[in-house]
Amino acid sequence: MQVLLVNGSPHEKGCTYTALMEVASALEAEGVQWKLFQLGKKPVRGCVACGGCSRNSRCVFTDDGCNALIDDMLAADGLIVGSPVYYAGPNGALCAVLDRAFYATGGAMAHKPGAAVVSCRRGGASATFDRLNKYFTINEMPVVSSQYWNSVHGKTPDEVRQDLEGLQTMRTLGRNMAWVLRGLAGSAPAAPEARVWTNFIR
Repeated sequence: MQVLLVNGSPHEKGCTYTALMEVASALEAEGVQWKLFQLGKKPVRGCVACGGCSRNSRCVFTDDGCNALIDDMLAADGLIVGSPVYYAGPNGALCAVLDRAFYATGGAMAHKPGAAVVSCRRGGASATFDRLNKYFTINEMPVVSSQYWNSVHGKTPDEVRQDLEGLQTMRTLGRNMAWVLRGLAGSAPAAPEARVWTNFIR
């Protein structure tokens, strides 16, 4: 089993990374492998609603990391997305790439467990957490919880390491993710109904 950890921060080893590595330590202790996807500082395109991804589950734009993220998401058994808080929301570049990646996968992430991790200096964590969790709930992904909202506080990695409750929340999340993955192993979801689309027009 492998969990993909997405660091949605432009900082390679900043606060969000510090939180994700605490999750990774718990996953390792539970015998679950993990892989890190680093969003980085390169420009990321937003979705232009061209519909091109519907033909081959790939984004038509190939000049950023979206398709590499899609490959990693499809190969993973579980997904944990981490983001810093910017103006009480996730990093805009992260949302741009997640919009494209989830749309391009065409529902292939359904039934894989997902979780969000948020890093903030002081406030905005719950709004960011809510925004990220919508990617999972819209895509039929079981949301893995912890002992509290999955957030850490601090302006620097050293400050995050002083947030003992936040770090414990990360470790609990890692253990819960491993438990959910073991519980889902070998089980099949219920057969879906034929999809119904309703447009609200008169």
